[in-house]
Amino acid sequence: MHNKTLAELSAALRDGEVSSTELTQHMLQRIKAHNERLNSFVSVTEELALEQARAADERIRAGQAGPLTGIPIAHKDIFCTRDVRTSCGSRMLENFIAPYDATVVDKLRHAGAVMLGKTNMDEFAMGSSNETSWFGLVRNPWDTETVPGGSSGGSAAAVAARLCAAATGTDTGGSIRQPAALTGITGLKPTYGRVSRWGIVAFASSLDQAGPMTKTVRDSAIMLKAMAGHDPMDSTSADIPVPDFEAMLTGDIKGQTIGIPKEYRMDGMPGEIETLWAEGRAMLQDAGAKIVDISLPHTKYALPAYYVIAPAEASSNLARYDGVRYGHRAKLAQGDGVTEMYEKTRAEGFGPEVKRRVMIGTYVLSAGFYDAYYNRARRVRAQIKKDFDEAFAAGVDAILTPATPSAAFPLGQEFDDPVQMYLNDVFTVTVNLAGLPGISVPAGLDRTGLPLGLQLIGKPWEEGALMNVAQAIEDRAGFVSKPEKWW
Repeated sequence: MHNKTLAELSAALRDGEVSSTELTQHMLQRIKAHNERLNSFVSVTEELALEQARAADERIRAGQAGPLTGIPIAHKDIFCTRDVRTSCGSRMLENFIAPYDATVVDKLRHAGAVMLGKTNMDEFAMGSSNETSWFGLVRNPWDTETVPGGSSGGSAAAVAARLCAAATGTDTGGSIRQPAALTGITGLKPTYGRVSRWGIVAFASSLDQAGPMTKTVRDSAIMLKAMAGHDPMDSTSADIPVPDFEAMLTGDIKGQTIGIPKEYRMDGMPGEIETLWAEGRAMLQDAGAKIVDISLPHTKYALPAYYVIAPAEASSNLARYDGVRYGHRAKLAQGDGVTEMYEKTRAEGFGPEVKRRVMIGTYVLSAGFYDAYYNRARRVRAQIKKDFDEAFAAGVDAILTPATPSAAFPLGQEFDDPVQMYLNDVFTVTVNLAGLPGISVPAGLDRTGLPLGLQLIGKPWEEGALMNVAQAIEDRAGFVSKPEKWW
């Protein structure tokens, strides 16, 4: 049952092949069997899951079921969940129990989804390998000596290992798409403003966006329909209609134009990535699309601009963790005042990567450097968005690129080299800077048998059209490989 897609499980529940209670118990057993090795879950909400499953069974029997009713899912531990710990992978929030549900959590609960628990993540979503979590690293189920990607590595590993039907993630610079590519699943980052950010622990507020992590494109469409929509609690949430994304998945892309940006050909890029990219182009041509070369000239500045803007916003957002109202508070010595409390709390509560980014952010926002770094990065960001706007205005319907510069790399290989780690986001950060939708689709395996993904970038608010192009790749790639338990 665990190998079925979300859409297949939904049909099985409606047809009475299995009950939500049985399915939820099955998934909980799988988590018990595999999580010790993978470390993909940091909290398992067994009692709540079974309670929600029983309620879903009642809805199904009453003929009131939707496509997500009774489906067991997991939430990245960055989403606030009422009466359930929300740690954000940090010692700072190790014991924080949120008094409310994030809008995304609330929407999926109302859609009938069953919450199995919270998934592990890089601390405060800062990382590309899921090695910075206070709760320990996450292992890739394809090869447990490799990383699952980050920051949504726990969600990616849980879906890839078939411990849940789907999971939520957040994407600030590629944190849904990169781990999806490294674990052989589908990861969708919607247009900025499509999904509410209310109740998500903020990293970089102008870049963060929640999205689904699933086995297939169709499953992503079902999840996004439930997650999306205007939220008056989020001032950046767009008040525009939410279409039926699933109904748009015809796989017919005849006559569409797909752009191939020349700037995404990087020096030293593995031949396997280049080959996969070429195969992706051939698949889309086979589907009837026209392939054109395009230029996105400011792409080369995207990574440095991102690593100025994101830490700057993080330094502001993380200033609230000071030991005063909630979260970790350091033990103070006799005579210590407020300043010592701030210093000691942050020194103990934040890990090395979070401290590094907060310091970078504080530096680029400081007097004398604000114009030299932060304002310049903002201007670059505007130019990156303009590059995309011009490409779409010239008739391009979607853009095809690699999702990652390599397959999953060994644990610890890049952990001590922050710059090397940041380079993992080279193909994904432009999408966040421009606020566009992007999706990673598994499309092949490298020579060692690890999955590789292709990225598609779409026009703002046109997630349905983007997923339809992704569907065309999925249909032709025929990616059915999955990790087999060998540990």
